Parts: sequence; structure tokens; C-alpha cells
Amino acid sequence: MKETSYKKGGKEPVENKIRELRQGKGLTQQQLAERVHVSSRTIISLEQGRYNPSLLLAYRLALEFGTTIEDLYCLRENLKREEERYEKN
Repeated sequence: MKETSYKKGGKEPVENKIRELRQGKGLTQQQLAERVHVSSRTIISLEQGRYNPSLLLAYRLALEFGTTIEDLYCLRENLKREEERYEKN
């Protein structure tokens, strides 16, 4: 998983396991994109932490990988990180 400090519009993308799971299934970015009905650029942006997906796209990805949205997007870890940021302010 890659840490990112990228910010756009005040929202910070969350960490995810998309690249790790995609490679584990032996899929190219294009193949995954076709399976979840997006462009390969979208997959690239997701993997690089430059884009947060819609809820439906996150669900499609989780289904494709046989996991939960919570696990795919490391939500527990991301929530903890966000809470720590709020505590500092």
C-alpha cells in the first residue's frame, strides 16, 4: 500500500489494495477496467491514490476481488489516520 499526501478540493484519497489484488489475479489495468466498466485511466488513478471512487465503483471492485469495501480501501486504517489529523487541529 502506498501512502499519499495528494490533496484536491480538500479531500485526501484513501489508501487501497487495488494494485496488489489486481496483480494477484494476474489482471492488467485494462482487463480490470473492462470488468468494472471504467477506463484504464480510472484504474491507474485509483492505484496511484489520485482518485476516490464512487460507492458503486468501490462495490464493483470489491466484488471483483472477492473482498469487502472496508478491506479493499483499508477503511479502518484510513479512519484512524483521519481521526489523528483531527486530534492535532
